[in-house]
Amino acid sequence: MQCSQMKNILILSFGILLLYTAYMGLQTLQSSLNKIQGLGVASLSVMYVTLSISSLLLPPLLIKKLGCKWTIVASMFCFISYSLCNFYPSWPTLIISSILVGLGGGPLWASKSTYITITGNKHAEMSGQPAQHVVNQYFGLFFFICQTCRVWGNLISALIFHLTPNAGSLDATNQTICGAGDCPVQSAQSANDTAGPTKTVIYILLGSYTGCGVLAVLLIIIFLDQTHTDREKNKDSQTSCCSTLLSALKHLRDKRQCLLIPLTMFSGFEQGFIASDFTKSYVTCILGLKYVGFVIICFGVTNSICAALFGKLAQYTGRIPLFLLGAAINIGCIIGFLVWKPSTSNFAVFFVMSALWGIADAVWQTLLSSLYGILFEKNKEAAFANFSLWESIGFAIAFGYSSFLCVYIKLYILMCVIVIGILLYGAVEYIEFRNSLTVTEEGPKDHDQHATT
Repeated sequence: MQCSQMKNILILSFGILLLYTAYMGLQTLQSSLNKIQGLGVASLSVMYVTLSISSLLLPPLLIKKLGCKWTIVASMFCFISYSLCNFYPSWPTLIISSILVGLGGGPLWASKSTYITITGNKHAEMSGQPAQHVVNQYFGLFFFICQTCRVWGNLISALIFHLTPNAGSLDATNQTICGAGDCPVQSAQSANDTAGPTKTVIYILLGSYTGCGVLAVLLIIIFLDQTHTDREKNKDSQTSCCSTLLSALKHLRDKRQCLLIPLTMFSGFEQGFIASDFTKSYVTCILGLKYVGFVIICFGVTNSICAALFGKLAQYTGRIPLFLLGAAINIGCIIGFLVWKPSTSNFAVFFVMSALWGIADAVWQTLLSSLYGILFEKNKEAAFANFSLWESIGFAIAFGYSSFLCVYIKLYILMCVIVIGILLYGAVEYIEFRNSLTVTEEGPKDHDQHATT
């Protein structure tokens, strides 16, 4: 039985890996590939605005109606539309496909997290292990596999772009506005433009990404088992759908959820920065478009390795030291981006900064997700809906101001959000410590009741 649960985690992980290989590969390139009038980042901003709405309203309803497995399948079709619409990038095509991805993204992430938590709890119950340790390990394994999507997606783009000999070349005289000093007004007035790849090369890239999405859907449909709760969709679940639609909003009455909002939003902010501003204002600006894939591969490698490492390490160190480590690395990188003057003479620094950012992101992706599953075990769907909501709002804001603010201002915003977020996370840990003492003294009680206002 435990082998069956591990099989399901692996199938889910590789299915999401294939899907996100295409999606993350395209997301990383949007700020450089479709930069006319800010089309690329504008479509990403619309995507995450829609995602924030769908995260709040759709997951509880769809998971109740379809179950985790078929919610994942339905959501995957929305992501495939984004690859297809990039064959003809325009405001109508990219905005419509972005809305579809946003509608599917919330249910996909919530159902994935719910599926992993249910499977982990079942394994823990059968093996007699602490539930939070098993859930941490399962999330770590999932993100170890899934986060390599940045490696494969960007490796595909890097290799394919090298089919165009001059793609991404840049005149050295236009490198003065790169890095933290890159501002939208200056960029528009300069000749800081890269030579774009040919249509044939782009079509090969998009065809490869579309194929990855199709394989992902087939893998989930054929091999992923339904969870036990998926098979229990009866009349009671149908009558409760209206009430579960509001459960995500009601979940905000839990003060722990409210305190986690800034850190959850930072997860979106920092991913938006690395995917948009770092790739455009640092990598493409100095090295050219064809190096974006190779630099982001460093992010993906450290991200996937640390996701698995932190998921296992948390049971020995606890999660607090790892959260502090992630915050310290992010703050150090932000300071580094502010003072660094990127140039071809410090070629290795591009890869080092990308790798360090990947280590920090592994903390937020792995431990923050599992923290939601552990703290709100009795209300998982609503909790993960809120996780997707606030993270996607962070994404939407990051991509939304990408075409209007200077890079150094964005870095100061990141600094403020991470400091506030980690301080409020400390308050959550204090609440949990205080509640654990109360439970020890008074006997077992409903843990969630202690934490609500």
